[in-house]
Amino acid sequence: MTRFTRSKRSTRSRRSTARLRAVLGRPPQLLLLFCSFALCGYAGVRLLDGDRLLISLWFVGAAVLHDLVLLPLYATADRLLVRSAGRHRERVNYARVPAALSGLLLLVWFPLITGRVSERYAGATGLSADGYATRWLMLTAVLFGGSAVLFVVRARRRGHRPVRRRRREPVADGAPPPSADG
Repeated sequence: MTRFTRSKRSTRSRRSTARLRAVLGRPPQLLLLFCSFALCGYAGVRLLDGDRLLISLWFVGAAVLHDLVLLPLYATADRLLVRSAGRHRERVNYARVPAALSGLLLLVWFPLITGRVSERYAGATGLSADGYATRWLMLTAVLFGGSAVLFVVRARRRGHRPVRRRRREPVADGAPPPSADG
């Protein structure tokens, strides 16, 4: 009888371990997760050395702006793009990737692109902040242009491949379909 209960316990233990791994991940993933939390905590402590209220307000405002304004906007734009593509949904990625990269660059360099911190930037680095908007626009054009070239090249390659389709011969009314052995 003790053998049965041990077996039952070990089965329960394996199930609970499997559930825990499914939720948390494997040990290397957990270690990486804890290290990233530690790094974020350190960065937060260092960042909040200055004006804590202003920085906290900026973070909350950025989260609210993203969740309530930006996410619905780009999700709607993506849905419209997918709907307009129809049955050629794989083509949507040729617009998604450059748009995402351009948006990420805009997010990272927004203060310099808009020119809001040009005096502080010049004072801290000794470099001019002029031209960031122009460079960002040129890089965005290059990203979309490269994506268009890649699309055309891949479309032409697909166009030169012979497509093997089985021909079906029309069957006359009442005649049996052709047999496989000829």
